[in-house]
Amino acid sequence: MLAILSYHKIGPPGPGAWETWYYVPRRTFEAQLDLLEEVGWQVLDIGAALAAARDGSARLPERAALLTFDDGYRSVLEHAAPLLAERGYPAVAFVPTAFVGRTSEWDSDTSEPPEALCSWDELRELEALGISVQSHGVTHRAASRLGPTELDGELAGSKAQLEEELGTPVELFAFPYGDAGGGGVRAALVRAGYRGACLYGEGVVTEPADDPFALPRLTIGSDTDLAAVLTGAHPPAAS
Repeated sequence: MLAILSYHKIGPPGPGAWETWYYVPRRTFEAQLDLLEEVGWQVLDIGAALAAARDGSARLPERAALLTFDDGYRSVLEHAAPLLAERGYPAVAFVPTAFVGRTSEWDSDTSEPPEALCSWDELRELEALGISVQSHGVTHRAASRLGPTELDGELAGSKAQLEEELGTPVELFAFPYGDAGGGGVRAALVRAGYRGACLYGEGVVTEPADDPFALPRLTIGSDTDLAAVLTGAHPPAAS
């Protein structure tokens, strides 16, 4: 069983921003990492997670977790990466390539404040610290709003640019807003060369997954009781 945890922002709001549910305080995040270790959840890297989810070619530990961060916020480098590195924990950051080095401008018409995103050099720092940078599309648009040509461009274009800039393979995609679109999306992912894709959905992944292009994730926010979430994902054996 694989629990994919989905974070966004770690630490306090940046200049001009305000607290929302998506900001997980650094101390809370640190306590959650401690909890994973204390209750026996093994944190996997992207390779092991994909191998198990796709075809069962790698066996999952009884309690396996994959840590993911959407959007590539600079706070992940500043606050999350050092805590992960201390423990030797790998992770994944999903990045929309058009906004690298800018801010989360797609939030400008919502109640969520724009935040600074990592530059290309900062994404290279994440890679060096064991956080694999993967695709969140080019323009952070929902798949259901894209035509076939636009969808192909978002999938293939982001993958190609990430691989060119970072020199590492891009095999996993995360749907912006958890929106998987309609028919043809799975074929487009395969065509672009992805091996898996992440949604939300509050479920866990069995091995092999029912569909490696629709992997559910457990969304984590500022008040999430991770112990309860993990107990629900892996209830204790009956006595």
